[in-house]
Amino acid sequence: MKLNRKHLGFIAAAVLGLGSAGAYVVAQSAQPEEKVIKITAKRFNYTPGEVTLKKGVPVVLEFKTLDVFMGFNLPDFNVRADIVPGKVTRLRLVPDKTGTFVFLCDVFCGSGHEEMNGKLTVVD
Repeated sequence: MKLNRKHLGFIAAAVLGLGSAGAYVVAQSAQPEEKVIKITAKRFNYTPGEVTLKKGVPVVLEFKTLDVFMGFNLPDFNVRADIVPGKVTRLRLVPDKTGTFVFLCDVFCGSGHEEMNGKLTVVD
């Protein structure tokens, strides 16, 4: 088949159209980097003690302890982690429900341990 100017113009327009559509799709499908929330544990509290997240938006909770071995337990989301002195513990979480939930230390860390907790709020 012989291509004339009309065909070449149509092909060029189609390629240019696909090129911009392709660039648009790539720009729209790029995943933003997950937000990292740093939480420091020390006898007998977490800093910050209150964290607010958006439902369905993945985050990484990054823990460190300033003194002794501790734990992090968020029972309503069935997640937990050990927090080891001198190491960073990373826990990926995608909240799937809204509300206010309690997180707590589930490793005995001394007198006052029972009061070591925080609040996670998930909003739409």
